[in-house]
Amino acid sequence: MRVFLLLGALCSIVFAKERPNIVFIFSDDHALNAISAYRGPLKEVAPTPNLDRISNEGMIFTRSYCTNSICGPSRAAILTGKHSHINGFLDNNSSRFDGSQTTFPKLLRESGYQTAIIGKWHLVSEPEGFDFWEILPGQGSYYNPDFLQQGGKKKRYEGYCTDLITDRAIEWLDSRDKNKPFMLMCQHKAPHRNWSPAPRHYDLFEDEEIPEPETLFDDYSGRSETLKKQAMSIAKDMYWGHDMKLHGENLFPEDFASGIKNGEYGRMTAEQKKAWDAAYEPRNQEMIEKVRSGELKGDEITRWKYQRYIKDYLRCIRAVDENVGRVLDYLDENGLKDNTIVIYSSDQGFYLGEHGWYDKRWMFEESLSMPFLIRWPGVIEPGSRTGTMIQNIDYAPTFLEIAGVEIPETVQGRSLLPVLNSSGGKPDDWREGIYYYYSGERTHQVAAHDGVRDERYKLMYFPGDDEWNLFDLEKDPQEMRSVHDDPEYAPVLAKMKALYDNLRSQYRMGVATVPAHRNGEGWWQQRHASKVKEAKKGGYELVFIGDSITQGFEGVGKVAWDEFYKDRKALNLGYSGDRTEHVLWRLMNGELENVDPKLFVLMIGTNNTGHRQDPPEETAMGIQLILELLQDRKPDAEILLLSVFPRDPKPDGKLRKINEGINELIQPMADGKQVHWLDLSEVFLDDDGVLPETVMPDSLHPKALGYDMWVEGMEPKIKDLLE
Repeated sequence: MRVFLLLGALCSIVFAKERPNIVFIFSDDHALNAISAYRGPLKEVAPTPNLDRISNEGMIFTRSYCTNSICGPSRAAILTGKHSHINGFLDNNSSRFDGSQTTFPKLLRESGYQTAIIGKWHLVSEPEGFDFWEILPGQGSYYNPDFLQQGGKKKRYEGYCTDLITDRAIEWLDSRDKNKPFMLMCQHKAPHRNWSPAPRHYDLFEDEEIPEPETLFDDYSGRSETLKKQAMSIAKDMYWGHDMKLHGENLFPEDFASGIKNGEYGRMTAEQKKAWDAAYEPRNQEMIEKVRSGELKGDEITRWKYQRYIKDYLRCIRAVDENVGRVLDYLDENGLKDNTIVIYSSDQGFYLGEHGWYDKRWMFEESLSMPFLIRWPGVIEPGSRTGTMIQNIDYAPTFLEIAGVEIPETVQGRSLLPVLNSSGGKPDDWREGIYYYYSGERTHQVAAHDGVRDERYKLMYFPGDDEWNLFDLEKDPQEMRSVHDDPEYAPVLAKMKALYDNLRSQYRMGVATVPAHRNGEGWWQQRHASKVKEAKKGGYELVFIGDSITQGFEGVGKVAWDEFYKDRKALNLGYSGDRTEHVLWRLMNGELENVDPKLFVLMIGTNNTGHRQDPPEETAMGIQLILELLQDRKPDAEILLLSVFPRDPKPDGKLRKINEGINELIQPMADGKQVHWLDLSEVFLDDDGVLPETVMPDSLHPKALGYDMWVEGMEPKIKDLLE
């Protein structure tokens, strides 16, 4: 027995050496122009030698993009390899990451990797798929941050967040199981707003004038009118306390926004506050006196704000760079360098005054772009530089292929391994362009938009105004003039619209597939809260998912329900008026928690037809995503997929034809293994194919007789699947 154990241990050690370790260092809102390896305008004044070290010893990607330029959605895309509408985390307003879905850390862990995440998580739910995690709550804090720990604990550490995250990461590296390969996600809060630097950097850059971007005073002419409606400008939207680090009452409300104080200052110890005030207060008082005297006014105040902002931002970057160096040194000094892949990235880019902005969200280059630096000794030629277009949905399949783990078919990204193996060469079958989607959350009032980018052009669509913008990035790299209405660019516009349509189809993007709630309707919100509580009770054998027809089992169809399902541990997840997108949202937001039935019964789609007359292909895509969601989260459950009911009294009725089209498309989705098909369309019709009023008076909601017919049609199949 001892011999077998020894052999097993030796095999484990050999396997660990064969499969590389992965250290993924991630920051928040790191602009490419603040990494000197990208050779931007700040490369001389604010170098990043440790980040450049990764690039110099490995590869830098110059066309690396996000799918959705906000913190949470980008993180969810990385974990899953899927666009926001597929993984369910669309924005930071109301999204909650559904941790029951498949992620690359789960798959790596199942394959023998030891996994850990330390630092910023920002996905609301607790991490899953990690042997160890210690995360910041929400956005976290720069000073004396709290950390959420496994087992429901919370611990506050005194010090500076970027240093502390690295401390904890190195401690984990020291304590890990040395016989297993590992994947560590070391994720920094910095340089996220409000850009509070470490004490050692308070005076950094103070005697320098940081160069202003050429577009600091952009008037937004020549592009969509929506650009003027944003609330993320340095001139108008930076807070006196929170952003500009000024104490007390806002003395100049016409020039500085009021309402949010510097919360980091409130977290500091007395000693920390003393050091902070010694650095900031003389500068603050100097500015106040200049404004009072009239020396600073108008654009000069904006310039002062820019200098305060950019210096604090770059100071935060300096701490990130130093701590990246600490991790690299640890790997080198502990003999891990040769078998460890190191990646540095950030959830999206950021505006450093370009277009007069801070923050992100827009599809313009500064926030669309993500840094991606990678070192892999023995595989990547040092100093490589590539313009191959990649997106954050590519990270998950890359990590999986590197580890020798099969990539799930539902992953939307592509493995970068062919690019890495060729030190940056673009494969012949690589993507033509990338797709971007921003849902338009409340923060900063940035309009909803989506679009595509290829190697030269970018097309953006603003649905609120039904407006297109087209940019020639070769001639107009700062994106100052849209050429969508320029006759000379008509062929380009047509080509980019075709790419837009193709990529939306490829990624299954449409009104029926983007998860949506109806929380603005009180009854719906209350029902969802109630159903989540019901779900958590667990113990269900049978779960019905649908719309008003399913919900009707609690009303007109109650007699039929009580007779067949009351005593069978059944759960009704039907909501009046729901379409496929609403079902997707509900299932991703608690209604499947602790729900592990033997059988799901799904019927949805008739409201997609009735409300909007969606094309059958659109509704079928929504149904397919619901099926994939159930198969992913509940792989041991059977699924009974029902045909969509007729919806129109006459055989040649328009709505019936649409529903028949849906049924033709969804029937092949049943594989007979986990998903089973049952067409009940004929059950409700008379001999002439007419839907009688005695069954469904409005051709939608069954009467009691209709529920009896429905149950009688389903019951043999349900019994068969439950045996």
